[in-house]
Amino acid sequence: MTVPLFHVDAFADRPFSGNPAAVCLLPSWKEDRWLQAVGREMNLSETAFLVRGDDGYQLRWFTPTAEVDLCGHATLASAHVLWQQNLADSAEVIRFSTRSGLLQAVRRGNAIELDFPLEPDEPVDPPADLLGALGVSARYVGKNRFDYVVEAESEQVLRQVAPDFKLLGTVPCRGVIVTSQSADPRFDFVSRAFFPRLGVDEDPVCGSAHCCLGPFWQRRTGKNTFAAYQASSRGGVVEVRVAKGRAFLGGRAVTVAKGELVVEGGGS
Repeated sequence: MTVPLFHVDAFADRPFSGNPAAVCLLPSWKEDRWLQAVGREMNLSETAFLVRGDDGYQLRWFTPTAEVDLCGHATLASAHVLWQQNLADSAEVIRFSTRSGLLQAVRRGNAIELDFPLEPDEPVDPPADLLGALGVSARYVGKNRFDYVVEAESEQVLRQVAPDFKLLGTVPCRGVIVTSQSADPRFDFVSRAFFPRLGVDEDPVCGSAHCCLGPFWQRRTGKNTFAAYQASSRGGVVEVRVAKGRAFLGGRAVTVAKGELVVEGGGS
């Protein structure tokens, strides 16, 4: 049998920018080792798997090496595919059941807005090798349930970060977010995100990182809405709104390729 498979660039308004994700539409769940094998085969920062449920879709995300609890760009890509394939009403909310609870997506003109949990950080002392692996000094170091967040002195410093990924992978966390104020007046802040422990040295545009960055910059600026830029080599824009104890993440997506995934054997 075959199942539909899509390659989507998320947080992007043109192909070959933003963050690529694979989106796989399944009639029912396959065994975990098969899902992980597909994630490894796709070799993108995340592959999203969707199964229709009674009230929306069940959604899981896999990097090339692990299942993750929260992923923004692959959720954005999933909503884009469902609307593009007329599998969801464009005027209605898409509901996703995930390991991080109920997530929702709505259309906002040409963009999509995700309703995600806030993941605020708390100040901590930097663990051994964190700053050494990044090669920077820090104005601030914090941590939430997933990641460390490091505030760099400037956007120039942030863009010059060249991590020692082997050393960074020894730091006990999902990943590391580096952020600073933007030097570009079009944006409020910039960031980069590194996840070597998950097989993703640098994530091009990390939606879930902005669940931390929204409240991080809200505390520093008093603002609730932000235009954010992730300064990876591909780059991507994330609109961030902090309201009602949630992070609302806005962006666009572009389908780059679509086809079929051959499914042989395996269990459900």
